[in-house]
Amino acid sequence: MIGKTKLESGPIAPVPKDPQPSVDRIDELARRVLAGDILLPQFQREFIWKRQQVLDLLDSIAQNYPIGSLLLWQSRQELRSENCIADLKIVLPKPDYPVNYLLDGQQRLSSICGALYWNGSAPNSVWNIAYDLRKQEFLHLDTLDDPPQHQVRMNKLSDGAIFYKFYATLDSLSAPDKGTLKANADALFNRFKDYKVAVVTLGDMSIKDVAPIFERINSTGTRLTIVDLMRAATWSQEFDLIDSIDSVLEALSAKEFGGLDRKVVLRTMSAAAGGGFSVESIDSLRKHPADKLKEATADCQAAYEKTVDFLTTQIRIPSDSIIPYANQVVVLSEIFRLLPMPNAQQYSEIRKWFWRTASSGYFSGWNTGGMARDKVAVTAFASDTEKEITVPAYKPNPAIWINKPFRADSAHAKTLAIILAHHSPIDILTGQQIDVTKSLAWTNLKEYHHFFPRDYLKSIGVEAGLANSLSNIIMLTSASNKQISNRPPSDYLKQVQTSAGPDLNRWLTTNLISEAAFVAALNDDYNSFLTARSKSIDDAVTQLAAW
Repeated sequence: MIGKTKLESGPIAPVPKDPQPSVDRIDELARRVLAGDILLPQFQREFIWKRQQVLDLLDSIAQNYPIGSLLLWQSRQELRSENCIADLKIVLPKPDYPVNYLLDGQQRLSSICGALYWNGSAPNSVWNIAYDLRKQEFLHLDTLDDPPQHQVRMNKLSDGAIFYKFYATLDSLSAPDKGTLKANADALFNRFKDYKVAVVTLGDMSIKDVAPIFERINSTGTRLTIVDLMRAATWSQEFDLIDSIDSVLEALSAKEFGGLDRKVVLRTMSAAAGGGFSVESIDSLRKHPADKLKEATADCQAAYEKTVDFLTTQIRIPSDSIIPYANQVVVLSEIFRLLPMPNAQQYSEIRKWFWRTASSGYFSGWNTGGMARDKVAVTAFASDTEKEITVPAYKPNPAIWINKPFRADSAHAKTLAIILAHHSPIDILTGQQIDVTKSLAWTNLKEYHHFFPRDYLKSIGVEAGLANSLSNIIMLTSASNKQISNRPPSDYLKQVQTSAGPDLNRWLTTNLISEAAFVAALNDDYNSFLTARSKSIDDAVTQLAAW
């Protein structure tokens, strides 16, 4: 059962901005949850911990091991929150009661509430837990009947009178079992009454301020983002933010673009609802009715479908994994939302914008100011008041292709791969056309190889970082790479010359290998080769970006 707490009708006690640390008993925290003083925003659809994880948490408490701190946010914001925890009904707070949202520790505190207060009727419930006083371990029960006398249900620990009624029954046991079990029972009860955790309370913060803190917390292994936070802020019976974003991604899956980050789509949805790309604009989504949010979702999906068509046909990107910067897609989708049918000249400008922002690294430092500037620029472009998309992206120094390493997560490595694909590279040993679609799948990097083999460079004292320079990377089949092995270029390039014959220059040109670079390689001059190859890459970028 899920609901929203109305918090706008009454005053809220002032809360200091600085985080307020405290140390609290876990049983008291559990009671605060059930009393509605601590609310659990609906970030997950259901309890996601496995049964053993719950037992492990309880064991950590029993052993007096640390279980991590909790993070609360005291706020007026209206978030989707749980009305039922571990089958237990939660009392909603009064309108003027300060509300504390639990941002970090939901699984832990839910587990503690369930273990201590469960009173359900399902024998196989994850909360049907007992403690074996003999073995000193926690276990799940599969019946509602009373367990053996040496086992105590965890929900008896929440009420001292009930627990000590059970405790008294242990007197009927014979010694020494009686003494051991009573000692273990007493220790268990006191541990769960006295165990304390550190709690940090954030106060008087907007979602904009809380979001970066929220995105950095990951104490249970479940990564949460502003999308989860905004899902809780915008939820209604008619609209679920994550369902809406996932419907957009599902529509893109057929073209291998369903792996985009939800936050990317959220930024576009914010713009489609009349805002911008920033967290401040995203926060404004909670002010819109469900119909407006649904409309923004539909506009967003249409824009993304056109964006994917552009990327696959005009930039030749076959999947989301090869996009240099995820936020390029945010701006592209806004362009196609505002301008669903560009003319030939506008398409040319959009292509130029893509290559300029990819090669310059523009999106590596995309901040709130840049987001606002880009929103203005694409709006002006779409309205035809500007003939180009004005963006302060500057032509990179050719040395960037020497200094940047080839890595799977590198935007410049992806940019280089797309540039190479545009030149339809030929395998320099066999003359066969490289399957660029396979190479650009980016699931592995086996289609990318070093023109100067790394083992050879290592043997002559070249550092690994420089050996892995982008300027040393070409597309090559695995079979040809095995033939090259660790041979110096002066050796294997003789084979290339023989195989290519009069087509040598064409084979090399498709790989952005100039005559100067080839001559340097024949002389095993790695530094001269890098300089010449970086110039060829730079020339290709200059042409594509129309610098």
